[in-house]
Amino acid sequence: MMSENFILACVSFLLMALNHLGIILDGNRRYAKKLGLKTWDGHREGANRVKDVIDESLAFGIKNLTLYTFSTENFKRDGHEVEFLMKLFKEVFKKVQKSEDFTKKGIRLRFAGDRSLFPRDVQEIMVSLEEKMKDNNRISVNFAMGYGGRSEILNAVKRIIDKGFSSEDVDEKLISENLYIKEDLDLLIRTGGEKRTSGFLPWQGVYAELMFIDKLWPEFTKDDFKRCINEFEQRNRRFGQ
Repeated sequence: MMSENFILACVSFLLMALNHLGIILDGNRRYAKKLGLKTWDGHREGANRVKDVIDESLAFGIKNLTLYTFSTENFKRDGHEVEFLMKLFKEVFKKVQKSEDFTKKGIRLRFAGDRSLFPRDVQEIMVSLEEKMKDNNRISVNFAMGYGGRSEILNAVKRIIDKGFSSEDVDEKLISENLYIKEDLDLLIRTGGEKRTSGFLPWQGVYAELMFIDKLWPEFTKDDFKRCINEFEQRNRRFGQ
């Protein structure tokens, strides 16, 4: 028979396990301004940090990593900036498409958001990458693109209605199953010094631990990542109890 203390220890470990990490990648434009660079250079440097975070997540055994890459509101930015970002997305995703590095590492890519907002060639690359890596199971890396938290929940409700469920059928599990991202969030990190979640995973992150980092996203290092994980492991998660 397992002792009560052993069972409690196991439950405590499971509650503290970091299964799903979300990061709001904030500060690319301010980084460029700070160094006297063009805005595009800040976005490109920010894109270069993503690979480091994926590698560190693999090293820590994290199963789900969601990166807030481009919100629905970001489409309202200056047209030239949005156009550059679309080209940057296409450039980066094409490199990933040609490489076998992600597959060798067991990385599955998913895209969460309203894809119809993106140019058709970007949409096609999204579909291609998801199909290519659908069987990889070491970590799921979710790019939240064309994403808004309220619109995600609204779309989930519409899908439930379209499927013919009655109000008596609707519970938290059913709503979760119809979201873009189904896994509950354990830790949310936001770089850039802002202290708000900006509509990022409001349903999934109801009991997430929050960390707001002053460093701008392109300045975020592997050591910063490790410090965040270490702090998470020291926190006492009570889930409202």
